[in-house]
Amino acid sequence: MDTTLRQKLRNMVSGKVLFDEPMSRHTSIGVGGIADAVVWPERSEELSRIIHFLWQFQIPFIPIGNGTNLIVKDGGYKGTVISMLGLNSISLVERGPEQVLLHAGAGATLSEIVLLSEKRSLSGMEFCAGIPGSVGGAVKMNAGAWGNEIKDVVETVGLMIISGEILDSRKDDLKFVYRNLDISEGTIIVDASFLLARGVEEQIHARINEILGKRKNKHPLEYRNAGSIFKNPNGDIPAGRIIDELGLKGIQIGSAKISEKHGNFIVNLGNAKASDIIALIDMIKTKVNKERGIMLQTEVMIVGED
Repeated sequence: MDTTLRQKLRNMVSGKVLFDEPMSRHTSIGVGGIADAVVWPERSEELSRIIHFLWQFQIPFIPIGNGTNLIVKDGGYKGTVISMLGLNSISLVERGPEQVLLHAGAGATLSEIVLLSEKRSLSGMEFCAGIPGSVGGAVKMNAGAWGNEIKDVVETVGLMIISGEILDSRKDDLKFVYRNLDISEGTIIVDASFLLARGVEEQIHARINEILGKRKNKHPLEYRNAGSIFKNPNGDIPAGRIIDELGLKGIQIGSAKISEKHGNFIVNLGNAKASDIIALIDMIKTKVNKERGIMLQTEVMIVGED
């Protein structure tokens, strides 16, 4: 991106704009080369202008939230990374005596929503306790845990198409599948609404604490990671169990290691490179395919240049 285009991009954003920015600073696992630009729009109107501008000049872009479930290759990203964290409003709308609609911007974190739901005695989002992502990422990957998925509670999703127009789509019109919402390339999730039920605060609090306790015991939260690396085959066979059974836990390449605590996590011991993590991913896929005849699919998104 030349100097003129950079200046134009900076002028259309009221939030922060960084150029030649290491993505290791913006991913939960702490790896990633340099992105041409990272922008933080603070209103949907700004996002619309940015999308139109990038499309007009054929500049690739990707939206991100907290940078969880994301691995950026060591060669960086030749395009613009759009952080959605500035679009983080949360509001509640009464839906009769038993239900409340929670509306959240794509940049709102799941932890904020879980906390607010608990305070207002609203049930439905407990399964998201401990998931470090944002609303946009959670909807895009149809995040799930403990037998529940985002599609179970979502009512509408706001989608910004390449023209900058926002379309409010109802769940029945959306293509949710296991760990994915199928949307057109270039379409960005800008917000979502969730239909929650009135509940008992003590019961909601107890369930959240139970889930947080299980996560602490099962997941290697003491190290930087990108969450679950692989989807469960057929949506139900735990990928971590297969990796464990094949004796792969603890294998290390560089400063990246298959967690000894949970086989479906790769952790950054401190100085890992994206290439180390990707090498472990490829090794696991090859071994599982050879030994079990299963081709694992990644749950994490891998982008950028080698």
